[in-house]
Amino acid sequence: MPKKAKPAEHGEEEEPLPCKQVKVEAAGGPSTLNFDSPSGLFQSLISPIKTETFFQEFWEQKPLLIQRDDPALAAYYQSLFRLTDLKSLCSRGMYYGRDVNVCRCINGKKKVLNKDGKAHFLQLRKDFDQKRATIQFHQPQRFKVFILQLEGEKHWRLYHPTVPLAREYSVEAEDRIGRPAHEFTLKPGDLLYFPRGTIHQADTPPGLAHSTHVTISTYQNSSWGDILLDTISGLVFDTAKEDVALRAGIPRQLLLVETIPFATRKLSGFLRTLADRLEGTKELLSSDMKKDFIMHRLPPYCVGDGTELSTPGGKLPRLDSIVRLQFKDHIVLTVGPDQDHSLNGIIRSQITLASNYSVLNLGACPFPKNLPALPLRWCLPPSSPAMLLHLGSCRPCA
Repeated sequence: MPKKAKPAEHGEEEEPLPCKQVKVEAAGGPSTLNFDSPSGLFQSLISPIKTETFFQEFWEQKPLLIQRDDPALAAYYQSLFRLTDLKSLCSRGMYYGRDVNVCRCINGKKKVLNKDGKAHFLQLRKDFDQKRATIQFHQPQRFKVFILQLEGEKHWRLYHPTVPLAREYSVEAEDRIGRPAHEFTLKPGDLLYFPRGTIHQADTPPGLAHSTHVTISTYQNSSWGDILLDTISGLVFDTAKEDVALRAGIPRQLLLVETIPFATRKLSGFLRTLADRLEGTKELLSSDMKKDFIMHRLPPYCVGDGTELSTPGGKLPRLDSIVRLQFKDHIVLTVGPDQDHSLNGIIRSQITLASNYSVLNLGACPFPKNLPALPLRWCLPPSSPAMLLHLGSCRPCA
């Protein structure tokens, strides 16, 4: 998940985040990766394993190691990044902390070597060559991880997790993690996947100049527990409108004493009521997770620089035209109670756009009056086309 930019220090203004670019050719010719579609790219990343096989046998279950022993496949992933690309990246404007972290291990402890402000190529090469530092672009954090080995070699040791699919980071003592369950060396073209919580160690074998790999982390905060936390508040809100027991006040001084059996039995009963209501609902009332996903997901996929998407063609639409969203999976419309007028039958609508776009508030709409058609037009950043959204009229319930 992309990190939010930190404010610039020492009066230096940060430049806008650089646009996503697609590299489709490696040094030796066309890339072996399939950039025609997101699903095609993922399939080519884990080839020869099929996507269905991966999710049935490996996803959240056990590590996967793909070794490409054929020398012709050593450059399998090099279209993604090479050390020689570092200078080009620095010329586009990268900042310490936001885009890149520089660190090294001293006496078994991590030491961060970040400077202030913009990262310069010569300084990064100096830290890399002379201090044997590690350069990290966007820390992968603690999620499900894919490792793509690009250059050099990396020695890996994987240990059984002390907590399967752990949600929180913890430092485990050497004597507690035991012996490695898997130990191997990744070479160019190899892939490694391991589930969240897998304890791992990695080092560059002695005698090698450097090792370059790409870490892809995914599925952040997407567990059943997360969606339960997201939906339970809306479920309680809707149920309380129909169940007077949920609206009744708690016993006096309940919050000042330890939990008593009466309160736990009462809460257990409410949870069973909510479970029964959830069984009969047709739609999960998840809004925060949807908005977070839409706002932080990657931009719509396209081959090239995307200029064809920002160049309108054809006839101009009229106010009564029916317009289809080009990327319907990159926008979400949520409707919820307005906090300032929750007792007046008023709702507030929000349109959330993908990536770094803003949340658009449509404002409060009083009911039971008819909600007229809402023609909305807003302009996205220059790299994206303007869109027209027409919401049909809404009639009151009988």
